Amino acid sequence: MNHDPLLQPFQLKHLTLRNRIITTSHEPAYPEDGMPKALYRAYHVERAKAGVAMTMTAGSAAISRDSPPVFNNILAYKEEVVPWMKALADECHEHGAAVMIQLTHLGRRTRWDKGDWLPVVSPSHQREPAHRAFPKRLEHWDIERIISDYASAAEHMQAAGLDGIELQAYGHLMDQFWSPLTNDLDGPYGGSLDNRLRFTFDVLKAIRQRVGNRFIVGLRYTADEVISGGLDKADGLRISQLLSECGMVDFLNVIRGHIETDAGLTDVIPIQGMRNAPHLDFAGEVRAHTGMPTLHAAKIPDVATARHAIASGLVDLVGMTRAHMTDPHLVRKIIEGREADIRPCVGANYCLDRIYHGGAAYCIHNAATGRETTMPHEIPKATRKRQVLIVGSGPAGLEAARVAGERGHQVTVLEAADQPGGQIRLTARSPRRKEMLSIIDWRMAQCARLGVQFHFNTWAEPDTVLAHRPDLVIIATGGLPHTEVLESGNQWLVSSWDILSGDIKPGRNVLVYDDAGDAAGLQAAEVIALSGARTEIMTPDRAFAPEVMGMNLVPFMRSLQTLDTTFTVTYRLKRVERQGTTLIAHLGSDYGPLEKHREFDQIVVNHGTRPLDELYFQLLPRSRNQGAVDYGQLIAGQPQSVADNPEGEFQLFRIGDAVSSRNTHAAIYDALRLLKDL
Repeated sequence: MNHDPLLQPFQLKHLTLRNRIITTSHEPAYPEDGMPKALYRAYHVERAKAGVAMTMTAGSAAISRDSPPVFNNILAYKEEVVPWMKALADECHEHGAAVMIQLTHLGRRTRWDKGDWLPVVSPSHQREPAHRAFPKRLEHWDIERIISDYASAAEHMQAAGLDGIELQAYGHLMDQFWSPLTNDLDGPYGGSLDNRLRFTFDVLKAIRQRVGNRFIVGLRYTADEVISGGLDKADGLRISQLLSECGMVDFLNVIRGHIETDAGLTDVIPIQGMRNAPHLDFAGEVRAHTGMPTLHAAKIPDVATARHAIASGLVDLVGMTRAHMTDPHLVRKIIEGREADIRPCVGANYCLDRIYHGGAAYCIHNAATGRETTMPHEIPKATRKRQVLIVGSGPAGLEAARVAGERGHQVTVLEAADQPGGQIRLTARSPRRKEMLSIIDWRMAQCARLGVQFHFNTWAEPDTVLAHRPDLVIIATGGLPHTEVLESGNQWLVSSWDILSGDIKPGRNVLVYDDAGDAAGLQAAEVIALSGARTEIMTPDRAFAPEVMGMNLVPFMRSLQTLDTTFTVTYRLKRVERQGTTLIAHLGSDYGPLEKHREFDQIVVNHGTRPLDELYFQLLPRSRNQGAVDYGQLIAGQPQSVADNPEGEFQLFRIGDAVSSRNTHAAIYDALRLLKDL
């Protein structure tokens, strides 16, 4: 027998779960027309077949028309959802995983100009900062209608063959009733805590009348809002006790915090640089207080933390949701004793930040997640072994080496630096972002397993490449900072990389001119501000750092707002003059004729990179395809067949920032989708 606490079965009512690891309800925004079609199903099935005990679908599946999704959620109020959910549940069940779904009414956490343009509703007129809609205060007929909608949606999920449902009560309508901050109704649904809970118990009664007692029903809820005037821990424990005693709830999924602002959301769902499992002990208190089956998930990224959660009796089931986005085969690798092979979640939160900005969830370093219908999580072997030479060992080059190695090819990597990592090394110089190094470390370990050969401190010239007699050459040399951005005075600028690397020390009165809007600009500004310098971050855009999405912006702001930092938007740096030790910045605007002058002693520019592509162009005449990519074949998942140069000796491609300035995920995706078909 395997005595690993994580691999022990658990009895949840009548349902036997095969282990203690689950993915909690989350919406990766993969539905089509509000329905969980092929991609959505493939995403969950991939994790089910790899051993997860239960996959909980659809964070925030909408139960009413006046709860329009603000990102691409499942529309649980539509009857047509039943066959789609049944197909998903049936296939996951075939692989031994239980399936549930989270149902909710968003209340004020949405917008009136989405869906059918119906008024947003809440138990008060208090606007939610994140989505900015001013809600209508609920009338009695709204409450009756929404209670019925909850029951109908639950009935749909029972008809689809799911094992159960979870109701959401953190930041959504249900706990908007609970919190004194968002409920100013008169009785019977306002006033005392018991009255504020009445809506929840009315919903539970209506659901039980429709689905009976055998269908599993739980709540994911905040048991402490951690905000002045809101629900406190004592309230949360009282609510937990009432839920456990009502006889209608089968499990509790405990959250701590509030989510109506980016900062609050980030404390509930912590990102890199924040403490692992910050609310786990609190969930354990709720379990001890109620004796109820208890679930919890909040930055539990590694097996050791998850094992502790179960072994110490803090929770019965542990959610490793983002960890499963990074490695869907996590449970299988535990079972097989291959924990060292688990691709680590680095907490970059590219997944969630993309959702909250209207995109689909993608993992920063697993480009197959969210693309299960087109990209493999397990790389098949090639029918023929080839010699592959890769120049550069940043994220693009290392992913190319890993994938080519998995295909069974002979792979050699040339790297000019003395260690791998490329721009990731600069990113990880910030203590808060050091987890990013795992992107590199995991790939280096995989490459070692696959026999990939590395040559560091090697500057690749055409003769160097040709000496390896390659069948395929991949140029993954990345790029260098672009600072030639002014009409004049470019020679007085330094790059964000200069600051991050420590090659140039911060001045005392510094302008950070950020025309790229990505993390490098804010990281450089933080280094400068922490040195004690007066720091101004300026952008020609209408908002600063637009590529640093909401949750990742939070730790930057918490740091920069405590320092001597100002933010200036809508001004463009036109030219710079030097007068002694003073730099005169000439500012203009895209909005009309304007000229202002400001004085600094250092000006730092963040304007992306330009490709380091000299070697690529030197090799073009010797290549069979002359660097050309057949995009039709690339997108269709077919091998590249362009061979316009009959005298060519090898195929030649470039990937990542050696093509253009993008991000880590794009670099890794470039490598995966090109090399998987080699």
